[in-house]
Amino acid sequence: VNGIEIYSMKIDSKVTSRFAHNVITSRAVNRGNVHKEVVFDVELPKTAFITNFSMTIDGVTYPGTIKEKEVAKKQYEKAVSKGQTAGLVKASGRKTEKFTVSVNIEAASKVTFELTYEELLKRQFGKYEMFIKVKPKQLVKDFEIEVNIFEPQGITELEAEGTFITNDLQNIIKKTFSEKKGHISFKPTLDQQRTCANCSQSVLDGDFTVKYDVKRTTPDNLQIVNGYFVHFFAPTNLPNLPKNVIFVIDISGSMSGREIEQTREALLKILDDIKGDDFFNFILFGSEVHTWKETLIKATPENLDEARKFVRGIDTEGLTNLHGGIMRGIDMLNAAHEGNLVPKRSASIIIMLTDGQPNVGISNTQDIQANVKKAIEGKYPLYNLGFGYGVDYNFLEKMALENKGLARRIYPDSDASLQLQGFYDEVSNPMLTDVELNYPENEISDLTKNSFKHFYDGSEIVVAGRFIDSNQNSLTVDVRGEGANDALSYTTQQDAEETAKAFQEQQYIFGEYIERLWAYLTIEQLLEERIAATGEEKENLTAEALDLSLKYKFVTPLTSMVVTKPETYDNQDGIADKPIEGRDIFTVLVYLRSQHQQFHCHNIKCSCRTLNLCITIQISVICLTVDGDPHFIISVPQKKDAICFNINENPGAVLNLKKKPVTGITVNGELIGDKRVNSDAKIQNTYFGKLGIANKHLDLRLTVTPEKITIQNGNEKTGFTWLDSVTLQQEGLTLIINKEKSLVLKMGSGASFVIVLHQVWKKHPLHQDFLGLYALEREKLSEQTHGLLGQFFHPIDFTILEIHPGSDPKKPDATMIVKNNELTVTRGWQKDYRRDPKHGVDIPCWFVHNNGAGLIDGVHTDYIVSSLF
Repeated sequence: VNGIEIYSMKIDSKVTSRFAHNVITSRAVNRGNVHKEVVFDVELPKTAFITNFSMTIDGVTYPGTIKEKEVAKKQYEKAVSKGQTAGLVKASGRKTEKFTVSVNIEAASKVTFELTYEELLKRQFGKYEMFIKVKPKQLVKDFEIEVNIFEPQGITELEAEGTFITNDLQNIIKKTFSEKKGHISFKPTLDQQRTCANCSQSVLDGDFTVKYDVKRTTPDNLQIVNGYFVHFFAPTNLPNLPKNVIFVIDISGSMSGREIEQTREALLKILDDIKGDDFFNFILFGSEVHTWKETLIKATPENLDEARKFVRGIDTEGLTNLHGGIMRGIDMLNAAHEGNLVPKRSASIIIMLTDGQPNVGISNTQDIQANVKKAIEGKYPLYNLGFGYGVDYNFLEKMALENKGLARRIYPDSDASLQLQGFYDEVSNPMLTDVELNYPENEISDLTKNSFKHFYDGSEIVVAGRFIDSNQNSLTVDVRGEGANDALSYTTQQDAEETAKAFQEQQYIFGEYIERLWAYLTIEQLLEERIAATGEEKENLTAEALDLSLKYKFVTPLTSMVVTKPETYDNQDGIADKPIEGRDIFTVLVYLRSQHQQFHCHNIKCSCRTLNLCITIQISVICLTVDGDPHFIISVPQKKDAICFNINENPGAVLNLKKKPVTGITVNGELIGDKRVNSDAKIQNTYFGKLGIANKHLDLRLTVTPEKITIQNGNEKTGFTWLDSVTLQQEGLTLIINKEKSLVLKMGSGASFVIVLHQVWKKHPLHQDFLGLYALEREKLSEQTHGLLGQFFHPIDFTILEIHPGSDPKKPDATMIVKNNELTVTRGWQKDYRRDPKHGVDIPCWFVHNNGAGLIDGVHTDYIVSSLF
């Protein structure tokens, strides 16, 4: 591609006792006759930690070095100020992060990229799964995936599949396993990679997944190597525990439409899977809290039928009384246990689904967390499902982790109902409660988590630790738990010699794998504990996780990898960070700075002062445009027509364009004028020179001018210019800056904005640079949405009567009936510059005089606010 040939790509995975060590090696050559940029672009699982990266150019190796994040950040900021740096890792999907490095190399030069990452494979639904993203973007002469698995317990099944695997490619996957070893290879030829016989496009684009399981002659397996141990616990053939499950469902207005439909669909499927000895109930919260039944009831066929009728009737209303909903659920579950309404030997679960943030009743998230923790008292897990990007994921995760559960994001796609069902399936078959794995305190230090509220069928509990005496070679463990019929209690023993025997056939063991597994698991759990911790406890957890991350060279949220490059051809050093779900304003940062390029425009017409808003309402699209006067265009789809009006106000005035209390989003714009007063004009031109977008719930402010973009998140302030190319993600926010062109902002599950930079010729005697705004509203529109533009996010209707000649022969007048007002309007045209920024497109519309009087609610001065925020 573009003279760069990737002639070799190998993905080599070695799995030992569930711990995967993956090396991706890509080799490329510059076939051109001038220096060119080579890009190494791979996606890896979110659950993995990068441990190494290097690139070798013509025999010289440039390694990545892992440093404390703060140290790397200072180095990074210093380099940014010199225009020398690029972020390398960003979240790229539900399951993956993208790692990208580019480097300029000489003609005929070769470069080898090598990336190493490690992860502990989790068992779900009875199988371990390893996920490899395959996307070379061109035909590769020597392409190969090789997976070697070694499991001392023995392998019972092994599968490999790919989303891109055709019938022809299926035969190329070579798969063998016997006893303790498994091997998979996939090595398509150039012709086999083609999308068709003579095509140059590659069919290799998608997910390659390896699944396997191990033999289980005993409930657990204990392995000891070089002073460390790992203990895998996954008993089989246990009877299922009855479960008591309360579904706490957000039915606020923002859940309307597809979200509530998908929720109903998922709940109906879940009702089909609920077992006869389970107990359940539904609690719905909007502004008010509603319950299906006053208490938990048994899942009899009659009750399930009644529940289905109830679920089919669930609809949305009001705001988000999250505290009221969750507390009602906890109180109900507590009462059921205290009154012996549910079996003594049963597993209780609360599953909460929300798409927004609390804004009715108790809405302070810290107060909600404290109340929930106090009410649950560690008795059962709370699982929080955050639907879409409007949630405070950090809050949901903290609250779940404090109550022995977890948080999961439900992505707002067509398969959202399947995601909801999938989560329920994971927790639908509890086998044990209160599982404790006890190790001799005087022999073991640095033990990972060893008590678990529930053990679910098809999963696995993993505990690792370090011996105080590194020469110790045996261990005795007591395991206890509560089953459906009685208490489970047994003892297991193991010594290092038995482990060594089990590993005799292992030829490709990598390093101190159990020690690295222990470090990986410890860091993962410390980072999890850190989420809900505060003060000194948080500092200690951070210090411990940081020390381990640096010692074992893992790129975690506390460390960064600095990647150096040759100094020729403006190569830029880069930094690799670990993105975090729902936290940290710098979860994603691709930051490139280049030389300023002046934008010249000698045709005055191209000044295109426009502010445009596009709003989708059901299947209609309403487009609102604000031009340089600024004049507003409101498209009315059902009429196949438009209404326009002007706002004549002085430079410096700040207008409220949109205000939506439900989401806490406000959009204001400050007017600027021409460089000097135009003596020939009765009314002076004004246009937007500054835009302010605030989200109160996220404590976020975005200020945009034609010179710079500033983001304030709490007390943290970050600045960019229009010369930057940036992609940034944090909880409920995505921001993309397209250099010298536009800024894309997505907030929550519904609101999206595009701010366009309009640049005029710098020496123009009159005009100056200004901004345009486009907004897209995906969610159901709240009756409370207001502002000069916000009020028109609701459908509007009008009637035109008595068309007659006006003062301009080309522009007839008419009477318009709108909002119960009778107005004199004039037919005319306004420019819409969205498709043609230079000349614009003429849009016919009915013009409402006197600053929109009679069309807008109130008078235009009602929309003047004192400041941008």
